[in-house]
Amino acid sequence: MALELLSPPIRKYIWSRGWEALRPIQLAAIPRILQSSDHFVLASRTASGKTEAAFLPILSKLDFSRPGLLVLYVSPLIALINDQFVRIEALCQHLDIPVTPWHGEANTAAKNHLLANPRGIALITPESLEAMFVHNPQRLARLFGSLQYVVVDEIHAFLGTNRGLQLQSLLSRLRQLAPFSIVGLSATIGDYQQAKAFTGDPDRTRVLLDKSGREIVASLHYFDNDLSGDLPPALLRHLYLHTHNRQVLIFPNSRARTEEVAAGLTALSKASGGHPNYFAHHASVSKHERTTIEQFAKENNRQPFCIACTSTLELGIDIGSVDKVVQLDAAYSVASLLQRAGRSGRRQEELSSLALYATNPWSLLQSLACWQLLTEGFVEPPADCTRAYDMLIHQALSIVAQQGGIKNDTLCQALARNSAFQDIPLPTIEHILRHAVGQGLLEQLGGELIIGPETERLVHSRQFYAAFQSAEQFSVLHEGRLIGQLPDSVALLPGEHILLAAKAWLVVAKDYHRRRIEVVPAAAGQKPLFGGEGGEVHPHIRHRMLGLLANSQLPALLDPPAQAALLRLRADFCFFDAKMLPQGRPLQPLGEELLAWYTFGGSRTNRALCFLLRAQGVGCSLDEAASLITLRIGLDDFLANRQRWAADEAAVDRQLLAFVEKKEASRSFSKWAWLLPATYQCDLLKRRYFDFEEARQLLATFVPVIP
Repeated sequence: MALELLSPPIRKYIWSRGWEALRPIQLAAIPRILQSSDHFVLASRTASGKTEAAFLPILSKLDFSRPGLLVLYVSPLIALINDQFVRIEALCQHLDIPVTPWHGEANTAAKNHLLANPRGIALITPESLEAMFVHNPQRLARLFGSLQYVVVDEIHAFLGTNRGLQLQSLLSRLRQLAPFSIVGLSATIGDYQQAKAFTGDPDRTRVLLDKSGREIVASLHYFDNDLSGDLPPALLRHLYLHTHNRQVLIFPNSRARTEEVAAGLTALSKASGGHPNYFAHHASVSKHERTTIEQFAKENNRQPFCIACTSTLELGIDIGSVDKVVQLDAAYSVASLLQRAGRSGRRQEELSSLALYATNPWSLLQSLACWQLLTEGFVEPPADCTRAYDMLIHQALSIVAQQGGIKNDTLCQALARNSAFQDIPLPTIEHILRHAVGQGLLEQLGGELIIGPETERLVHSRQFYAAFQSAEQFSVLHEGRLIGQLPDSVALLPGEHILLAAKAWLVVAKDYHRRRIEVVPAAAGQKPLFGGEGGEVHPHIRHRMLGLLANSQLPALLDPPAQAALLRLRADFCFFDAKMLPQGRPLQPLGEELLAWYTFGGSRTNRALCFLLRAQGVGCSLDEAASLITLRIGLDDFLANRQRWAADEAAVDRQLLAFVEKKEASRSFSKWAWLLPATYQCDLLKRRYFDFEEARQLLATFVPVIP
């Protein structure tokens, strides 16, 4: 029935592809999108045909003979745009619909042609859309005035982030030009209400959820890490033996580890006479190198390969069929683990194969907790996006730059109507704008607000378009060919050896003025320390880790070394059992004035606990991987004062104000917070970077379990 609703050219496309049947999400989406102007969120597992579920009915429904851009596809990744361009262009081949990629790396002539003759479909990132508002405001109405659909791919990657708020604001501003519908696509959503709110009209947003899933077969292997911090040689050998004849994605948790894995497996393969198809794929590898890797994997049907990668291949870039996914040390979130596991077994009839590796007991425990929560259907909800003062001031500057000049009342009303900021009262908006004028960010001229001279350069720089921080980079080149980029923080000097793009290099020259590093091939290299990597762990994961410690069962997916490591960890906490849950927490005196407190709190909770304690003059340090706070205080003093400290909000507020006065420190949690009055920066810190509510409750009410 759904197939018959599609236009003849689209049915012809389906027949030409030899599809035996439509997928469940396509059967659900086609009639609803065709027969309604509602917004939709299509939620279905990886490789289930969500892109076609959106575009088959949209292409059948719209009259593309009309002038004007009718569909805008928004993606979080340029690589995903390039990948989807091929798929969407194939869909449009029988319809004479132009499809234009629009991002910083796209063809300039094609973009200029779209500006001159708006028509068809454009594929864009939020940053390029922001740049369009700032640099081409006079062309916005002609370009987007006919827009009827916006398709947001991997919508979960935007929810709960400043980048998502930026996109939501830009879409709200676009809606002043055309009343379009939004279709969001995702395989991993933890809060459907927030996804519905993203459209700006939750009451008119429908969620289509395909609950069918592919079974995931998992195993968990354990190898003790050595003191150097490098991967154990035994782990690399085990990984090589179990992947050398397959098509595999390996997900370490950092770019440095990615290079180490790719180089280590390459060396083992060379020594064993194996294949050469080992790659490193991450944001610091050049675009050309990454594209070559993706194309090889996608077009390769027979040769084995192994790609060590970061989140650059976590999202839905099509690299063809993958036999196995490896997670090296614990993922930071269940959502990430689910997304990665879904990359294997992409043929309909296949199972997903997932191998987990752990190199220390806490990584083992977290890997196991994430796996159990995944099998139970838990996915972390997006972070708190309410009262986004930092993105409000950013968008205020963007609107003023777009307009050239705008009355204060008009700007306030535009921000108040914007769906991204509907929870911010008008008096607060007015206060933030007055502060912007007082700081010279904006100026009053002839009854209008204009961009101040201090921020003119900021607003028209490339950095302004992005909601996320990005470090200055050095280009790494060999004989004029770009290998990748390294951040300023990597203090390389001529004569040193590095690993980059799965190869070893010798640094022969470094040009600080041109920001270039010249390299030549080498026999061996060291992994660079890129910095800025890591992730936040949700309290549910830590609570499950505590439950696993207090349990006596040995899950079936553990290999014998993993079982032994878990038993050793449990033996260290044998004084703690399940009857002490949920309030019990291990508290171990290490000396007269030293305590080890295993909080098993989420990352934000642990940061808040340390902040609370330091505000009271208690020295402490945090081992986040073990959820361990070491306190320099006696046991009796700690237990006698903890409830009073938990209630002392004034001390915390004083410390927060001191923190935001260090502007560089406040920029570390939000790119644009430093543009705000200090009180609003403190509020953002409380809600985004710390979880004081959970921390206060835990500090005041936990039951100490002392060995």
